[in-house]
Amino acid sequence: MSGTFDYVIVGGGSAGCVLASRLSEDPSVNVLLVEAGGSDRNFLFHWPAGFVKMTKGIASWGWSTVPQKHMQDRVLWFTQAKVIGGGSTINAQIYTRGNARDYDAWRDEAGCEGWGYRDVLPYFKRAEGNERFSDDYHGTDGALGVSMPRATLAICDAFIRAGQQYGMPYNPDFNGHYQRGVGYYQLTQRDARRSSTASAFLEPARARPNIQVMLASQVSRITIEKGRATGVEVVSDGNSQTIRAEREVLVASGAIGSPRLLMLSGIGSAEHLGEVGIEVVHDLPGVGENLQDHIDVCVLCECKGDFSYDRVQRPHRTVLAGLQYLLFKSGPVVSPLFETGGFWYADADARSPDIQFHLGQGSGIEKGIAKLSNAGVTLNSAFMRPRSRGTVRLASANPADAPLIDPNYWADPYDREMSLRGLQMAREIMKQEALKPFIRREVLPGAQGDSSASLFDYACRLAKTDHHPVGTCKMGTDSMAVVDTSLRVRGLDGLRVCDSSIMPFINSSNTNAPTIMIGEKASDLVRDVEPMPPVVFERERNDRAIFTEA
Repeated sequence: MSGTFDYVIVGGGSAGCVLASRLSEDPSVNVLLVEAGGSDRNFLFHWPAGFVKMTKGIASWGWSTVPQKHMQDRVLWFTQAKVIGGGSTINAQIYTRGNARDYDAWRDEAGCEGWGYRDVLPYFKRAEGNERFSDDYHGTDGALGVSMPRATLAICDAFIRAGQQYGMPYNPDFNGHYQRGVGYYQLTQRDARRSSTASAFLEPARARPNIQVMLASQVSRITIEKGRATGVEVVSDGNSQTIRAEREVLVASGAIGSPRLLMLSGIGSAEHLGEVGIEVVHDLPGVGENLQDHIDVCVLCECKGDFSYDRVQRPHRTVLAGLQYLLFKSGPVVSPLFETGGFWYADADARSPDIQFHLGQGSGIEKGIAKLSNAGVTLNSAFMRPRSRGTVRLASANPADAPLIDPNYWADPYDREMSLRGLQMAREIMKQEALKPFIRREVLPGAQGDSSASLFDYACRLAKTDHHPVGTCKMGTDSMAVVDTSLRVRGLDGLRVCDSSIMPFINSSNTNAPTIMIGEKASDLVRDVEPMPPVVFERERNDRAIFTEA
């Protein structure tokens, strides 16, 4: 392997694979992608139902949070992908972008000109190969497969009817004209297989002679010379080597990995770096600040019969499901188990929906949630716009040590109130008439939710991350911004951060699609080409009509 490349990309996740693919389209440049995790060859990464195994720790760093002082000192499992494709290889494949007003807030409140909804929508569309929708909001020719669910059960339709009985309208497209309502999610799948950025973007690009990929290789430090990033130090198979970047080092290691690497390289708060014994190369106090994440709490219900995919756990049915998938690309294996949900309001005065629901077609799907002896279903409820802010810190100067992850959940009492309100909403939805033929009883929280105090105790014990950390190298213009609107690290040359860590505010949904969008837009910024023109809708109307809850 050559020791010099034009671009060195650190992190082969949802954004990094997109960057590598786009930059290598230019045959005159050489691109190196360095990923700490391994390959995605195992079939579990490609079969949609393999997601169930991922939440238990497969292809993960194995990290946890520090004790959460506003959650009775609970320590939460904090899955972060360690595999090519990153989160897009192990997530539940739900394709949601958030609300239009999320991105307008990036522009208007955080000062990120060029990142409003009309500006970023073209990049969502460029990445997207949607099998159903072709309109102002969707692309059909992109690398990323986006499809409708193919293996939902009857209880999913009943849930959608129950959501309407609760008061939510049916929404056929959460990524379209408006976000509010209940319906089916679009999924990152193509031909009944997971469509990760590794399979959709990187794999085709690897045939090009100007791209190289290093797997199972961890970058321990970015090298800085005279205020410019010049390369990286990589540890692979116990050996260390320095690789130079003639043009730029592009950090795409995620909202935990990116600030961690910057700090290990001496870029961050001088006070914190001094505490862990790292020489300060560039004092940038915003690194590792502004951590935001979605946390959800669930309602677990027992079914009256085999109405969920719990039935497939029986060995003979597991074998049959595998055969059905191999022969016909249908059946339980096609399902990531979360395919139905909705967006609604915990705060009636919210600018747009602030609660997201995910219906799980089973019990014990995710780590830490009880598995029922009979068939069950799970309804997750998550508050989408937390006011609490946390941090990522180093435990030491040793790159092998896990970082100190403190999402600081529920530090703002408003977040706790809205989360508990969302949980109560979920309980009410599951009691609607449409679900009565399917649901025998509420198991969790059950009697544990009979009072406000007991409901809070339950939430502290069972709440879990939605695996959506963002914001720790935020984009903006204030003193705590880490990158500018071109994603360049402030005060240094030749270095950008290009992943979910640059979000000033978390988007109001799952974060994989926005992270892919960031990779797309970053590739144009790095290539210094004209940005894609903002969307002008075919039937232009006033802003409120377009954006009220888009």
